[in-house]
Amino acid sequence: MAFYQQPPFYNPRIPFSGQIQGGLQNGKSIILSGRVLPGANRFHVNLQCGSHSGANIALHFNPRYESTGYVVLNSFQNMNWGSEERKHESPFPQGQTFTLQILVEQDEYKISTNGRHFMDYRHRFPYSNVDIISVDGMVELNSIVFQNPAAYTAPQAAFQPQYAAPPGCGFPAYPAAPNYTIPYKTVINGGLHHGKNIVIHGVINPNANRIIFNLRHRSGIALHYNPRFDESVVVRNSNQMEQWGAEERFGDLPFQKGQPFQVTISCEPHHYNVFVNGKQAHTYKHRYTNLTDIDILEICGDLQLTFVQA
Repeated sequence: MAFYQQPPFYNPRIPFSGQIQGGLQNGKSIILSGRVLPGANRFHVNLQCGSHSGANIALHFNPRYESTGYVVLNSFQNMNWGSEERKHESPFPQGQTFTLQILVEQDEYKISTNGRHFMDYRHRFPYSNVDIISVDGMVELNSIVFQNPAAYTAPQAAFQPQYAAPPGCGFPAYPAAPNYTIPYKTVINGGLHHGKNIVIHGVINPNANRIIFNLRHRSGIALHYNPRFDESVVVRNSNQMEQWGAEERFGDLPFQKGQPFQVTISCEPHHYNVFVNGKQAHTYKHRYTNLTDIDILEICGDLQLTFVQA
């Protein structure tokens, strides 16, 4: 069964309250990407029934940073809070970026933090009554994205890069449509420079094989960042005049099939830093040093995009 795909909320101001169009359904996901403010004491995400004062809250997700840090989950019904459920773990460090996914299932909410399962919360009243998401506290958000059941599970066709062929992802004319269709291409206005950050959020398809992020210039690819699930490795390389250089393959694969991700590529004076879900994953020394010439971002493979800032 297909549902209308709601557009994301981008850079919402906190406190935030927004409508969940069509309400919740079994299999629907809500993915929030943002950053906990330095020195934060707490913040919360509520799934609630209406936006009025005293509205019932089906899910109250509340990270707190007193002592060692913990997360409180609860529900609010008929002007009363229920019994708290606590997990004494702090999945979102202060001052760090994060991704929070709430997946609606028939009996419970499944909550993932930075691409890893965190805990389940059983429904205390019907999720079909929920039509509002609200966020408040010491946090800033980049996006709130809604993935309906059909959109969340539908795989993209696997992309198999062939190094002997001219590099690229088989793109249509660009710039890409604002709904971040795959393959995706966009211009990096002014090119790269020291301190420039490129931010990419999305969801890896459940049966993913490979994904690719390319930073291109006129005559080649300055950074080819290629997570390969079939090899459990991230390949980094450069291409100049259709000739590939030496691959870099060391390090972990910090992505998981079927899970949301948050990638930041930071351009430093001598190298790129690549952060995945708030943690540094790889560095890559510049092989092409005319940074302002690097003015195209390409993304393709087995993923869905929810936010790109280039």
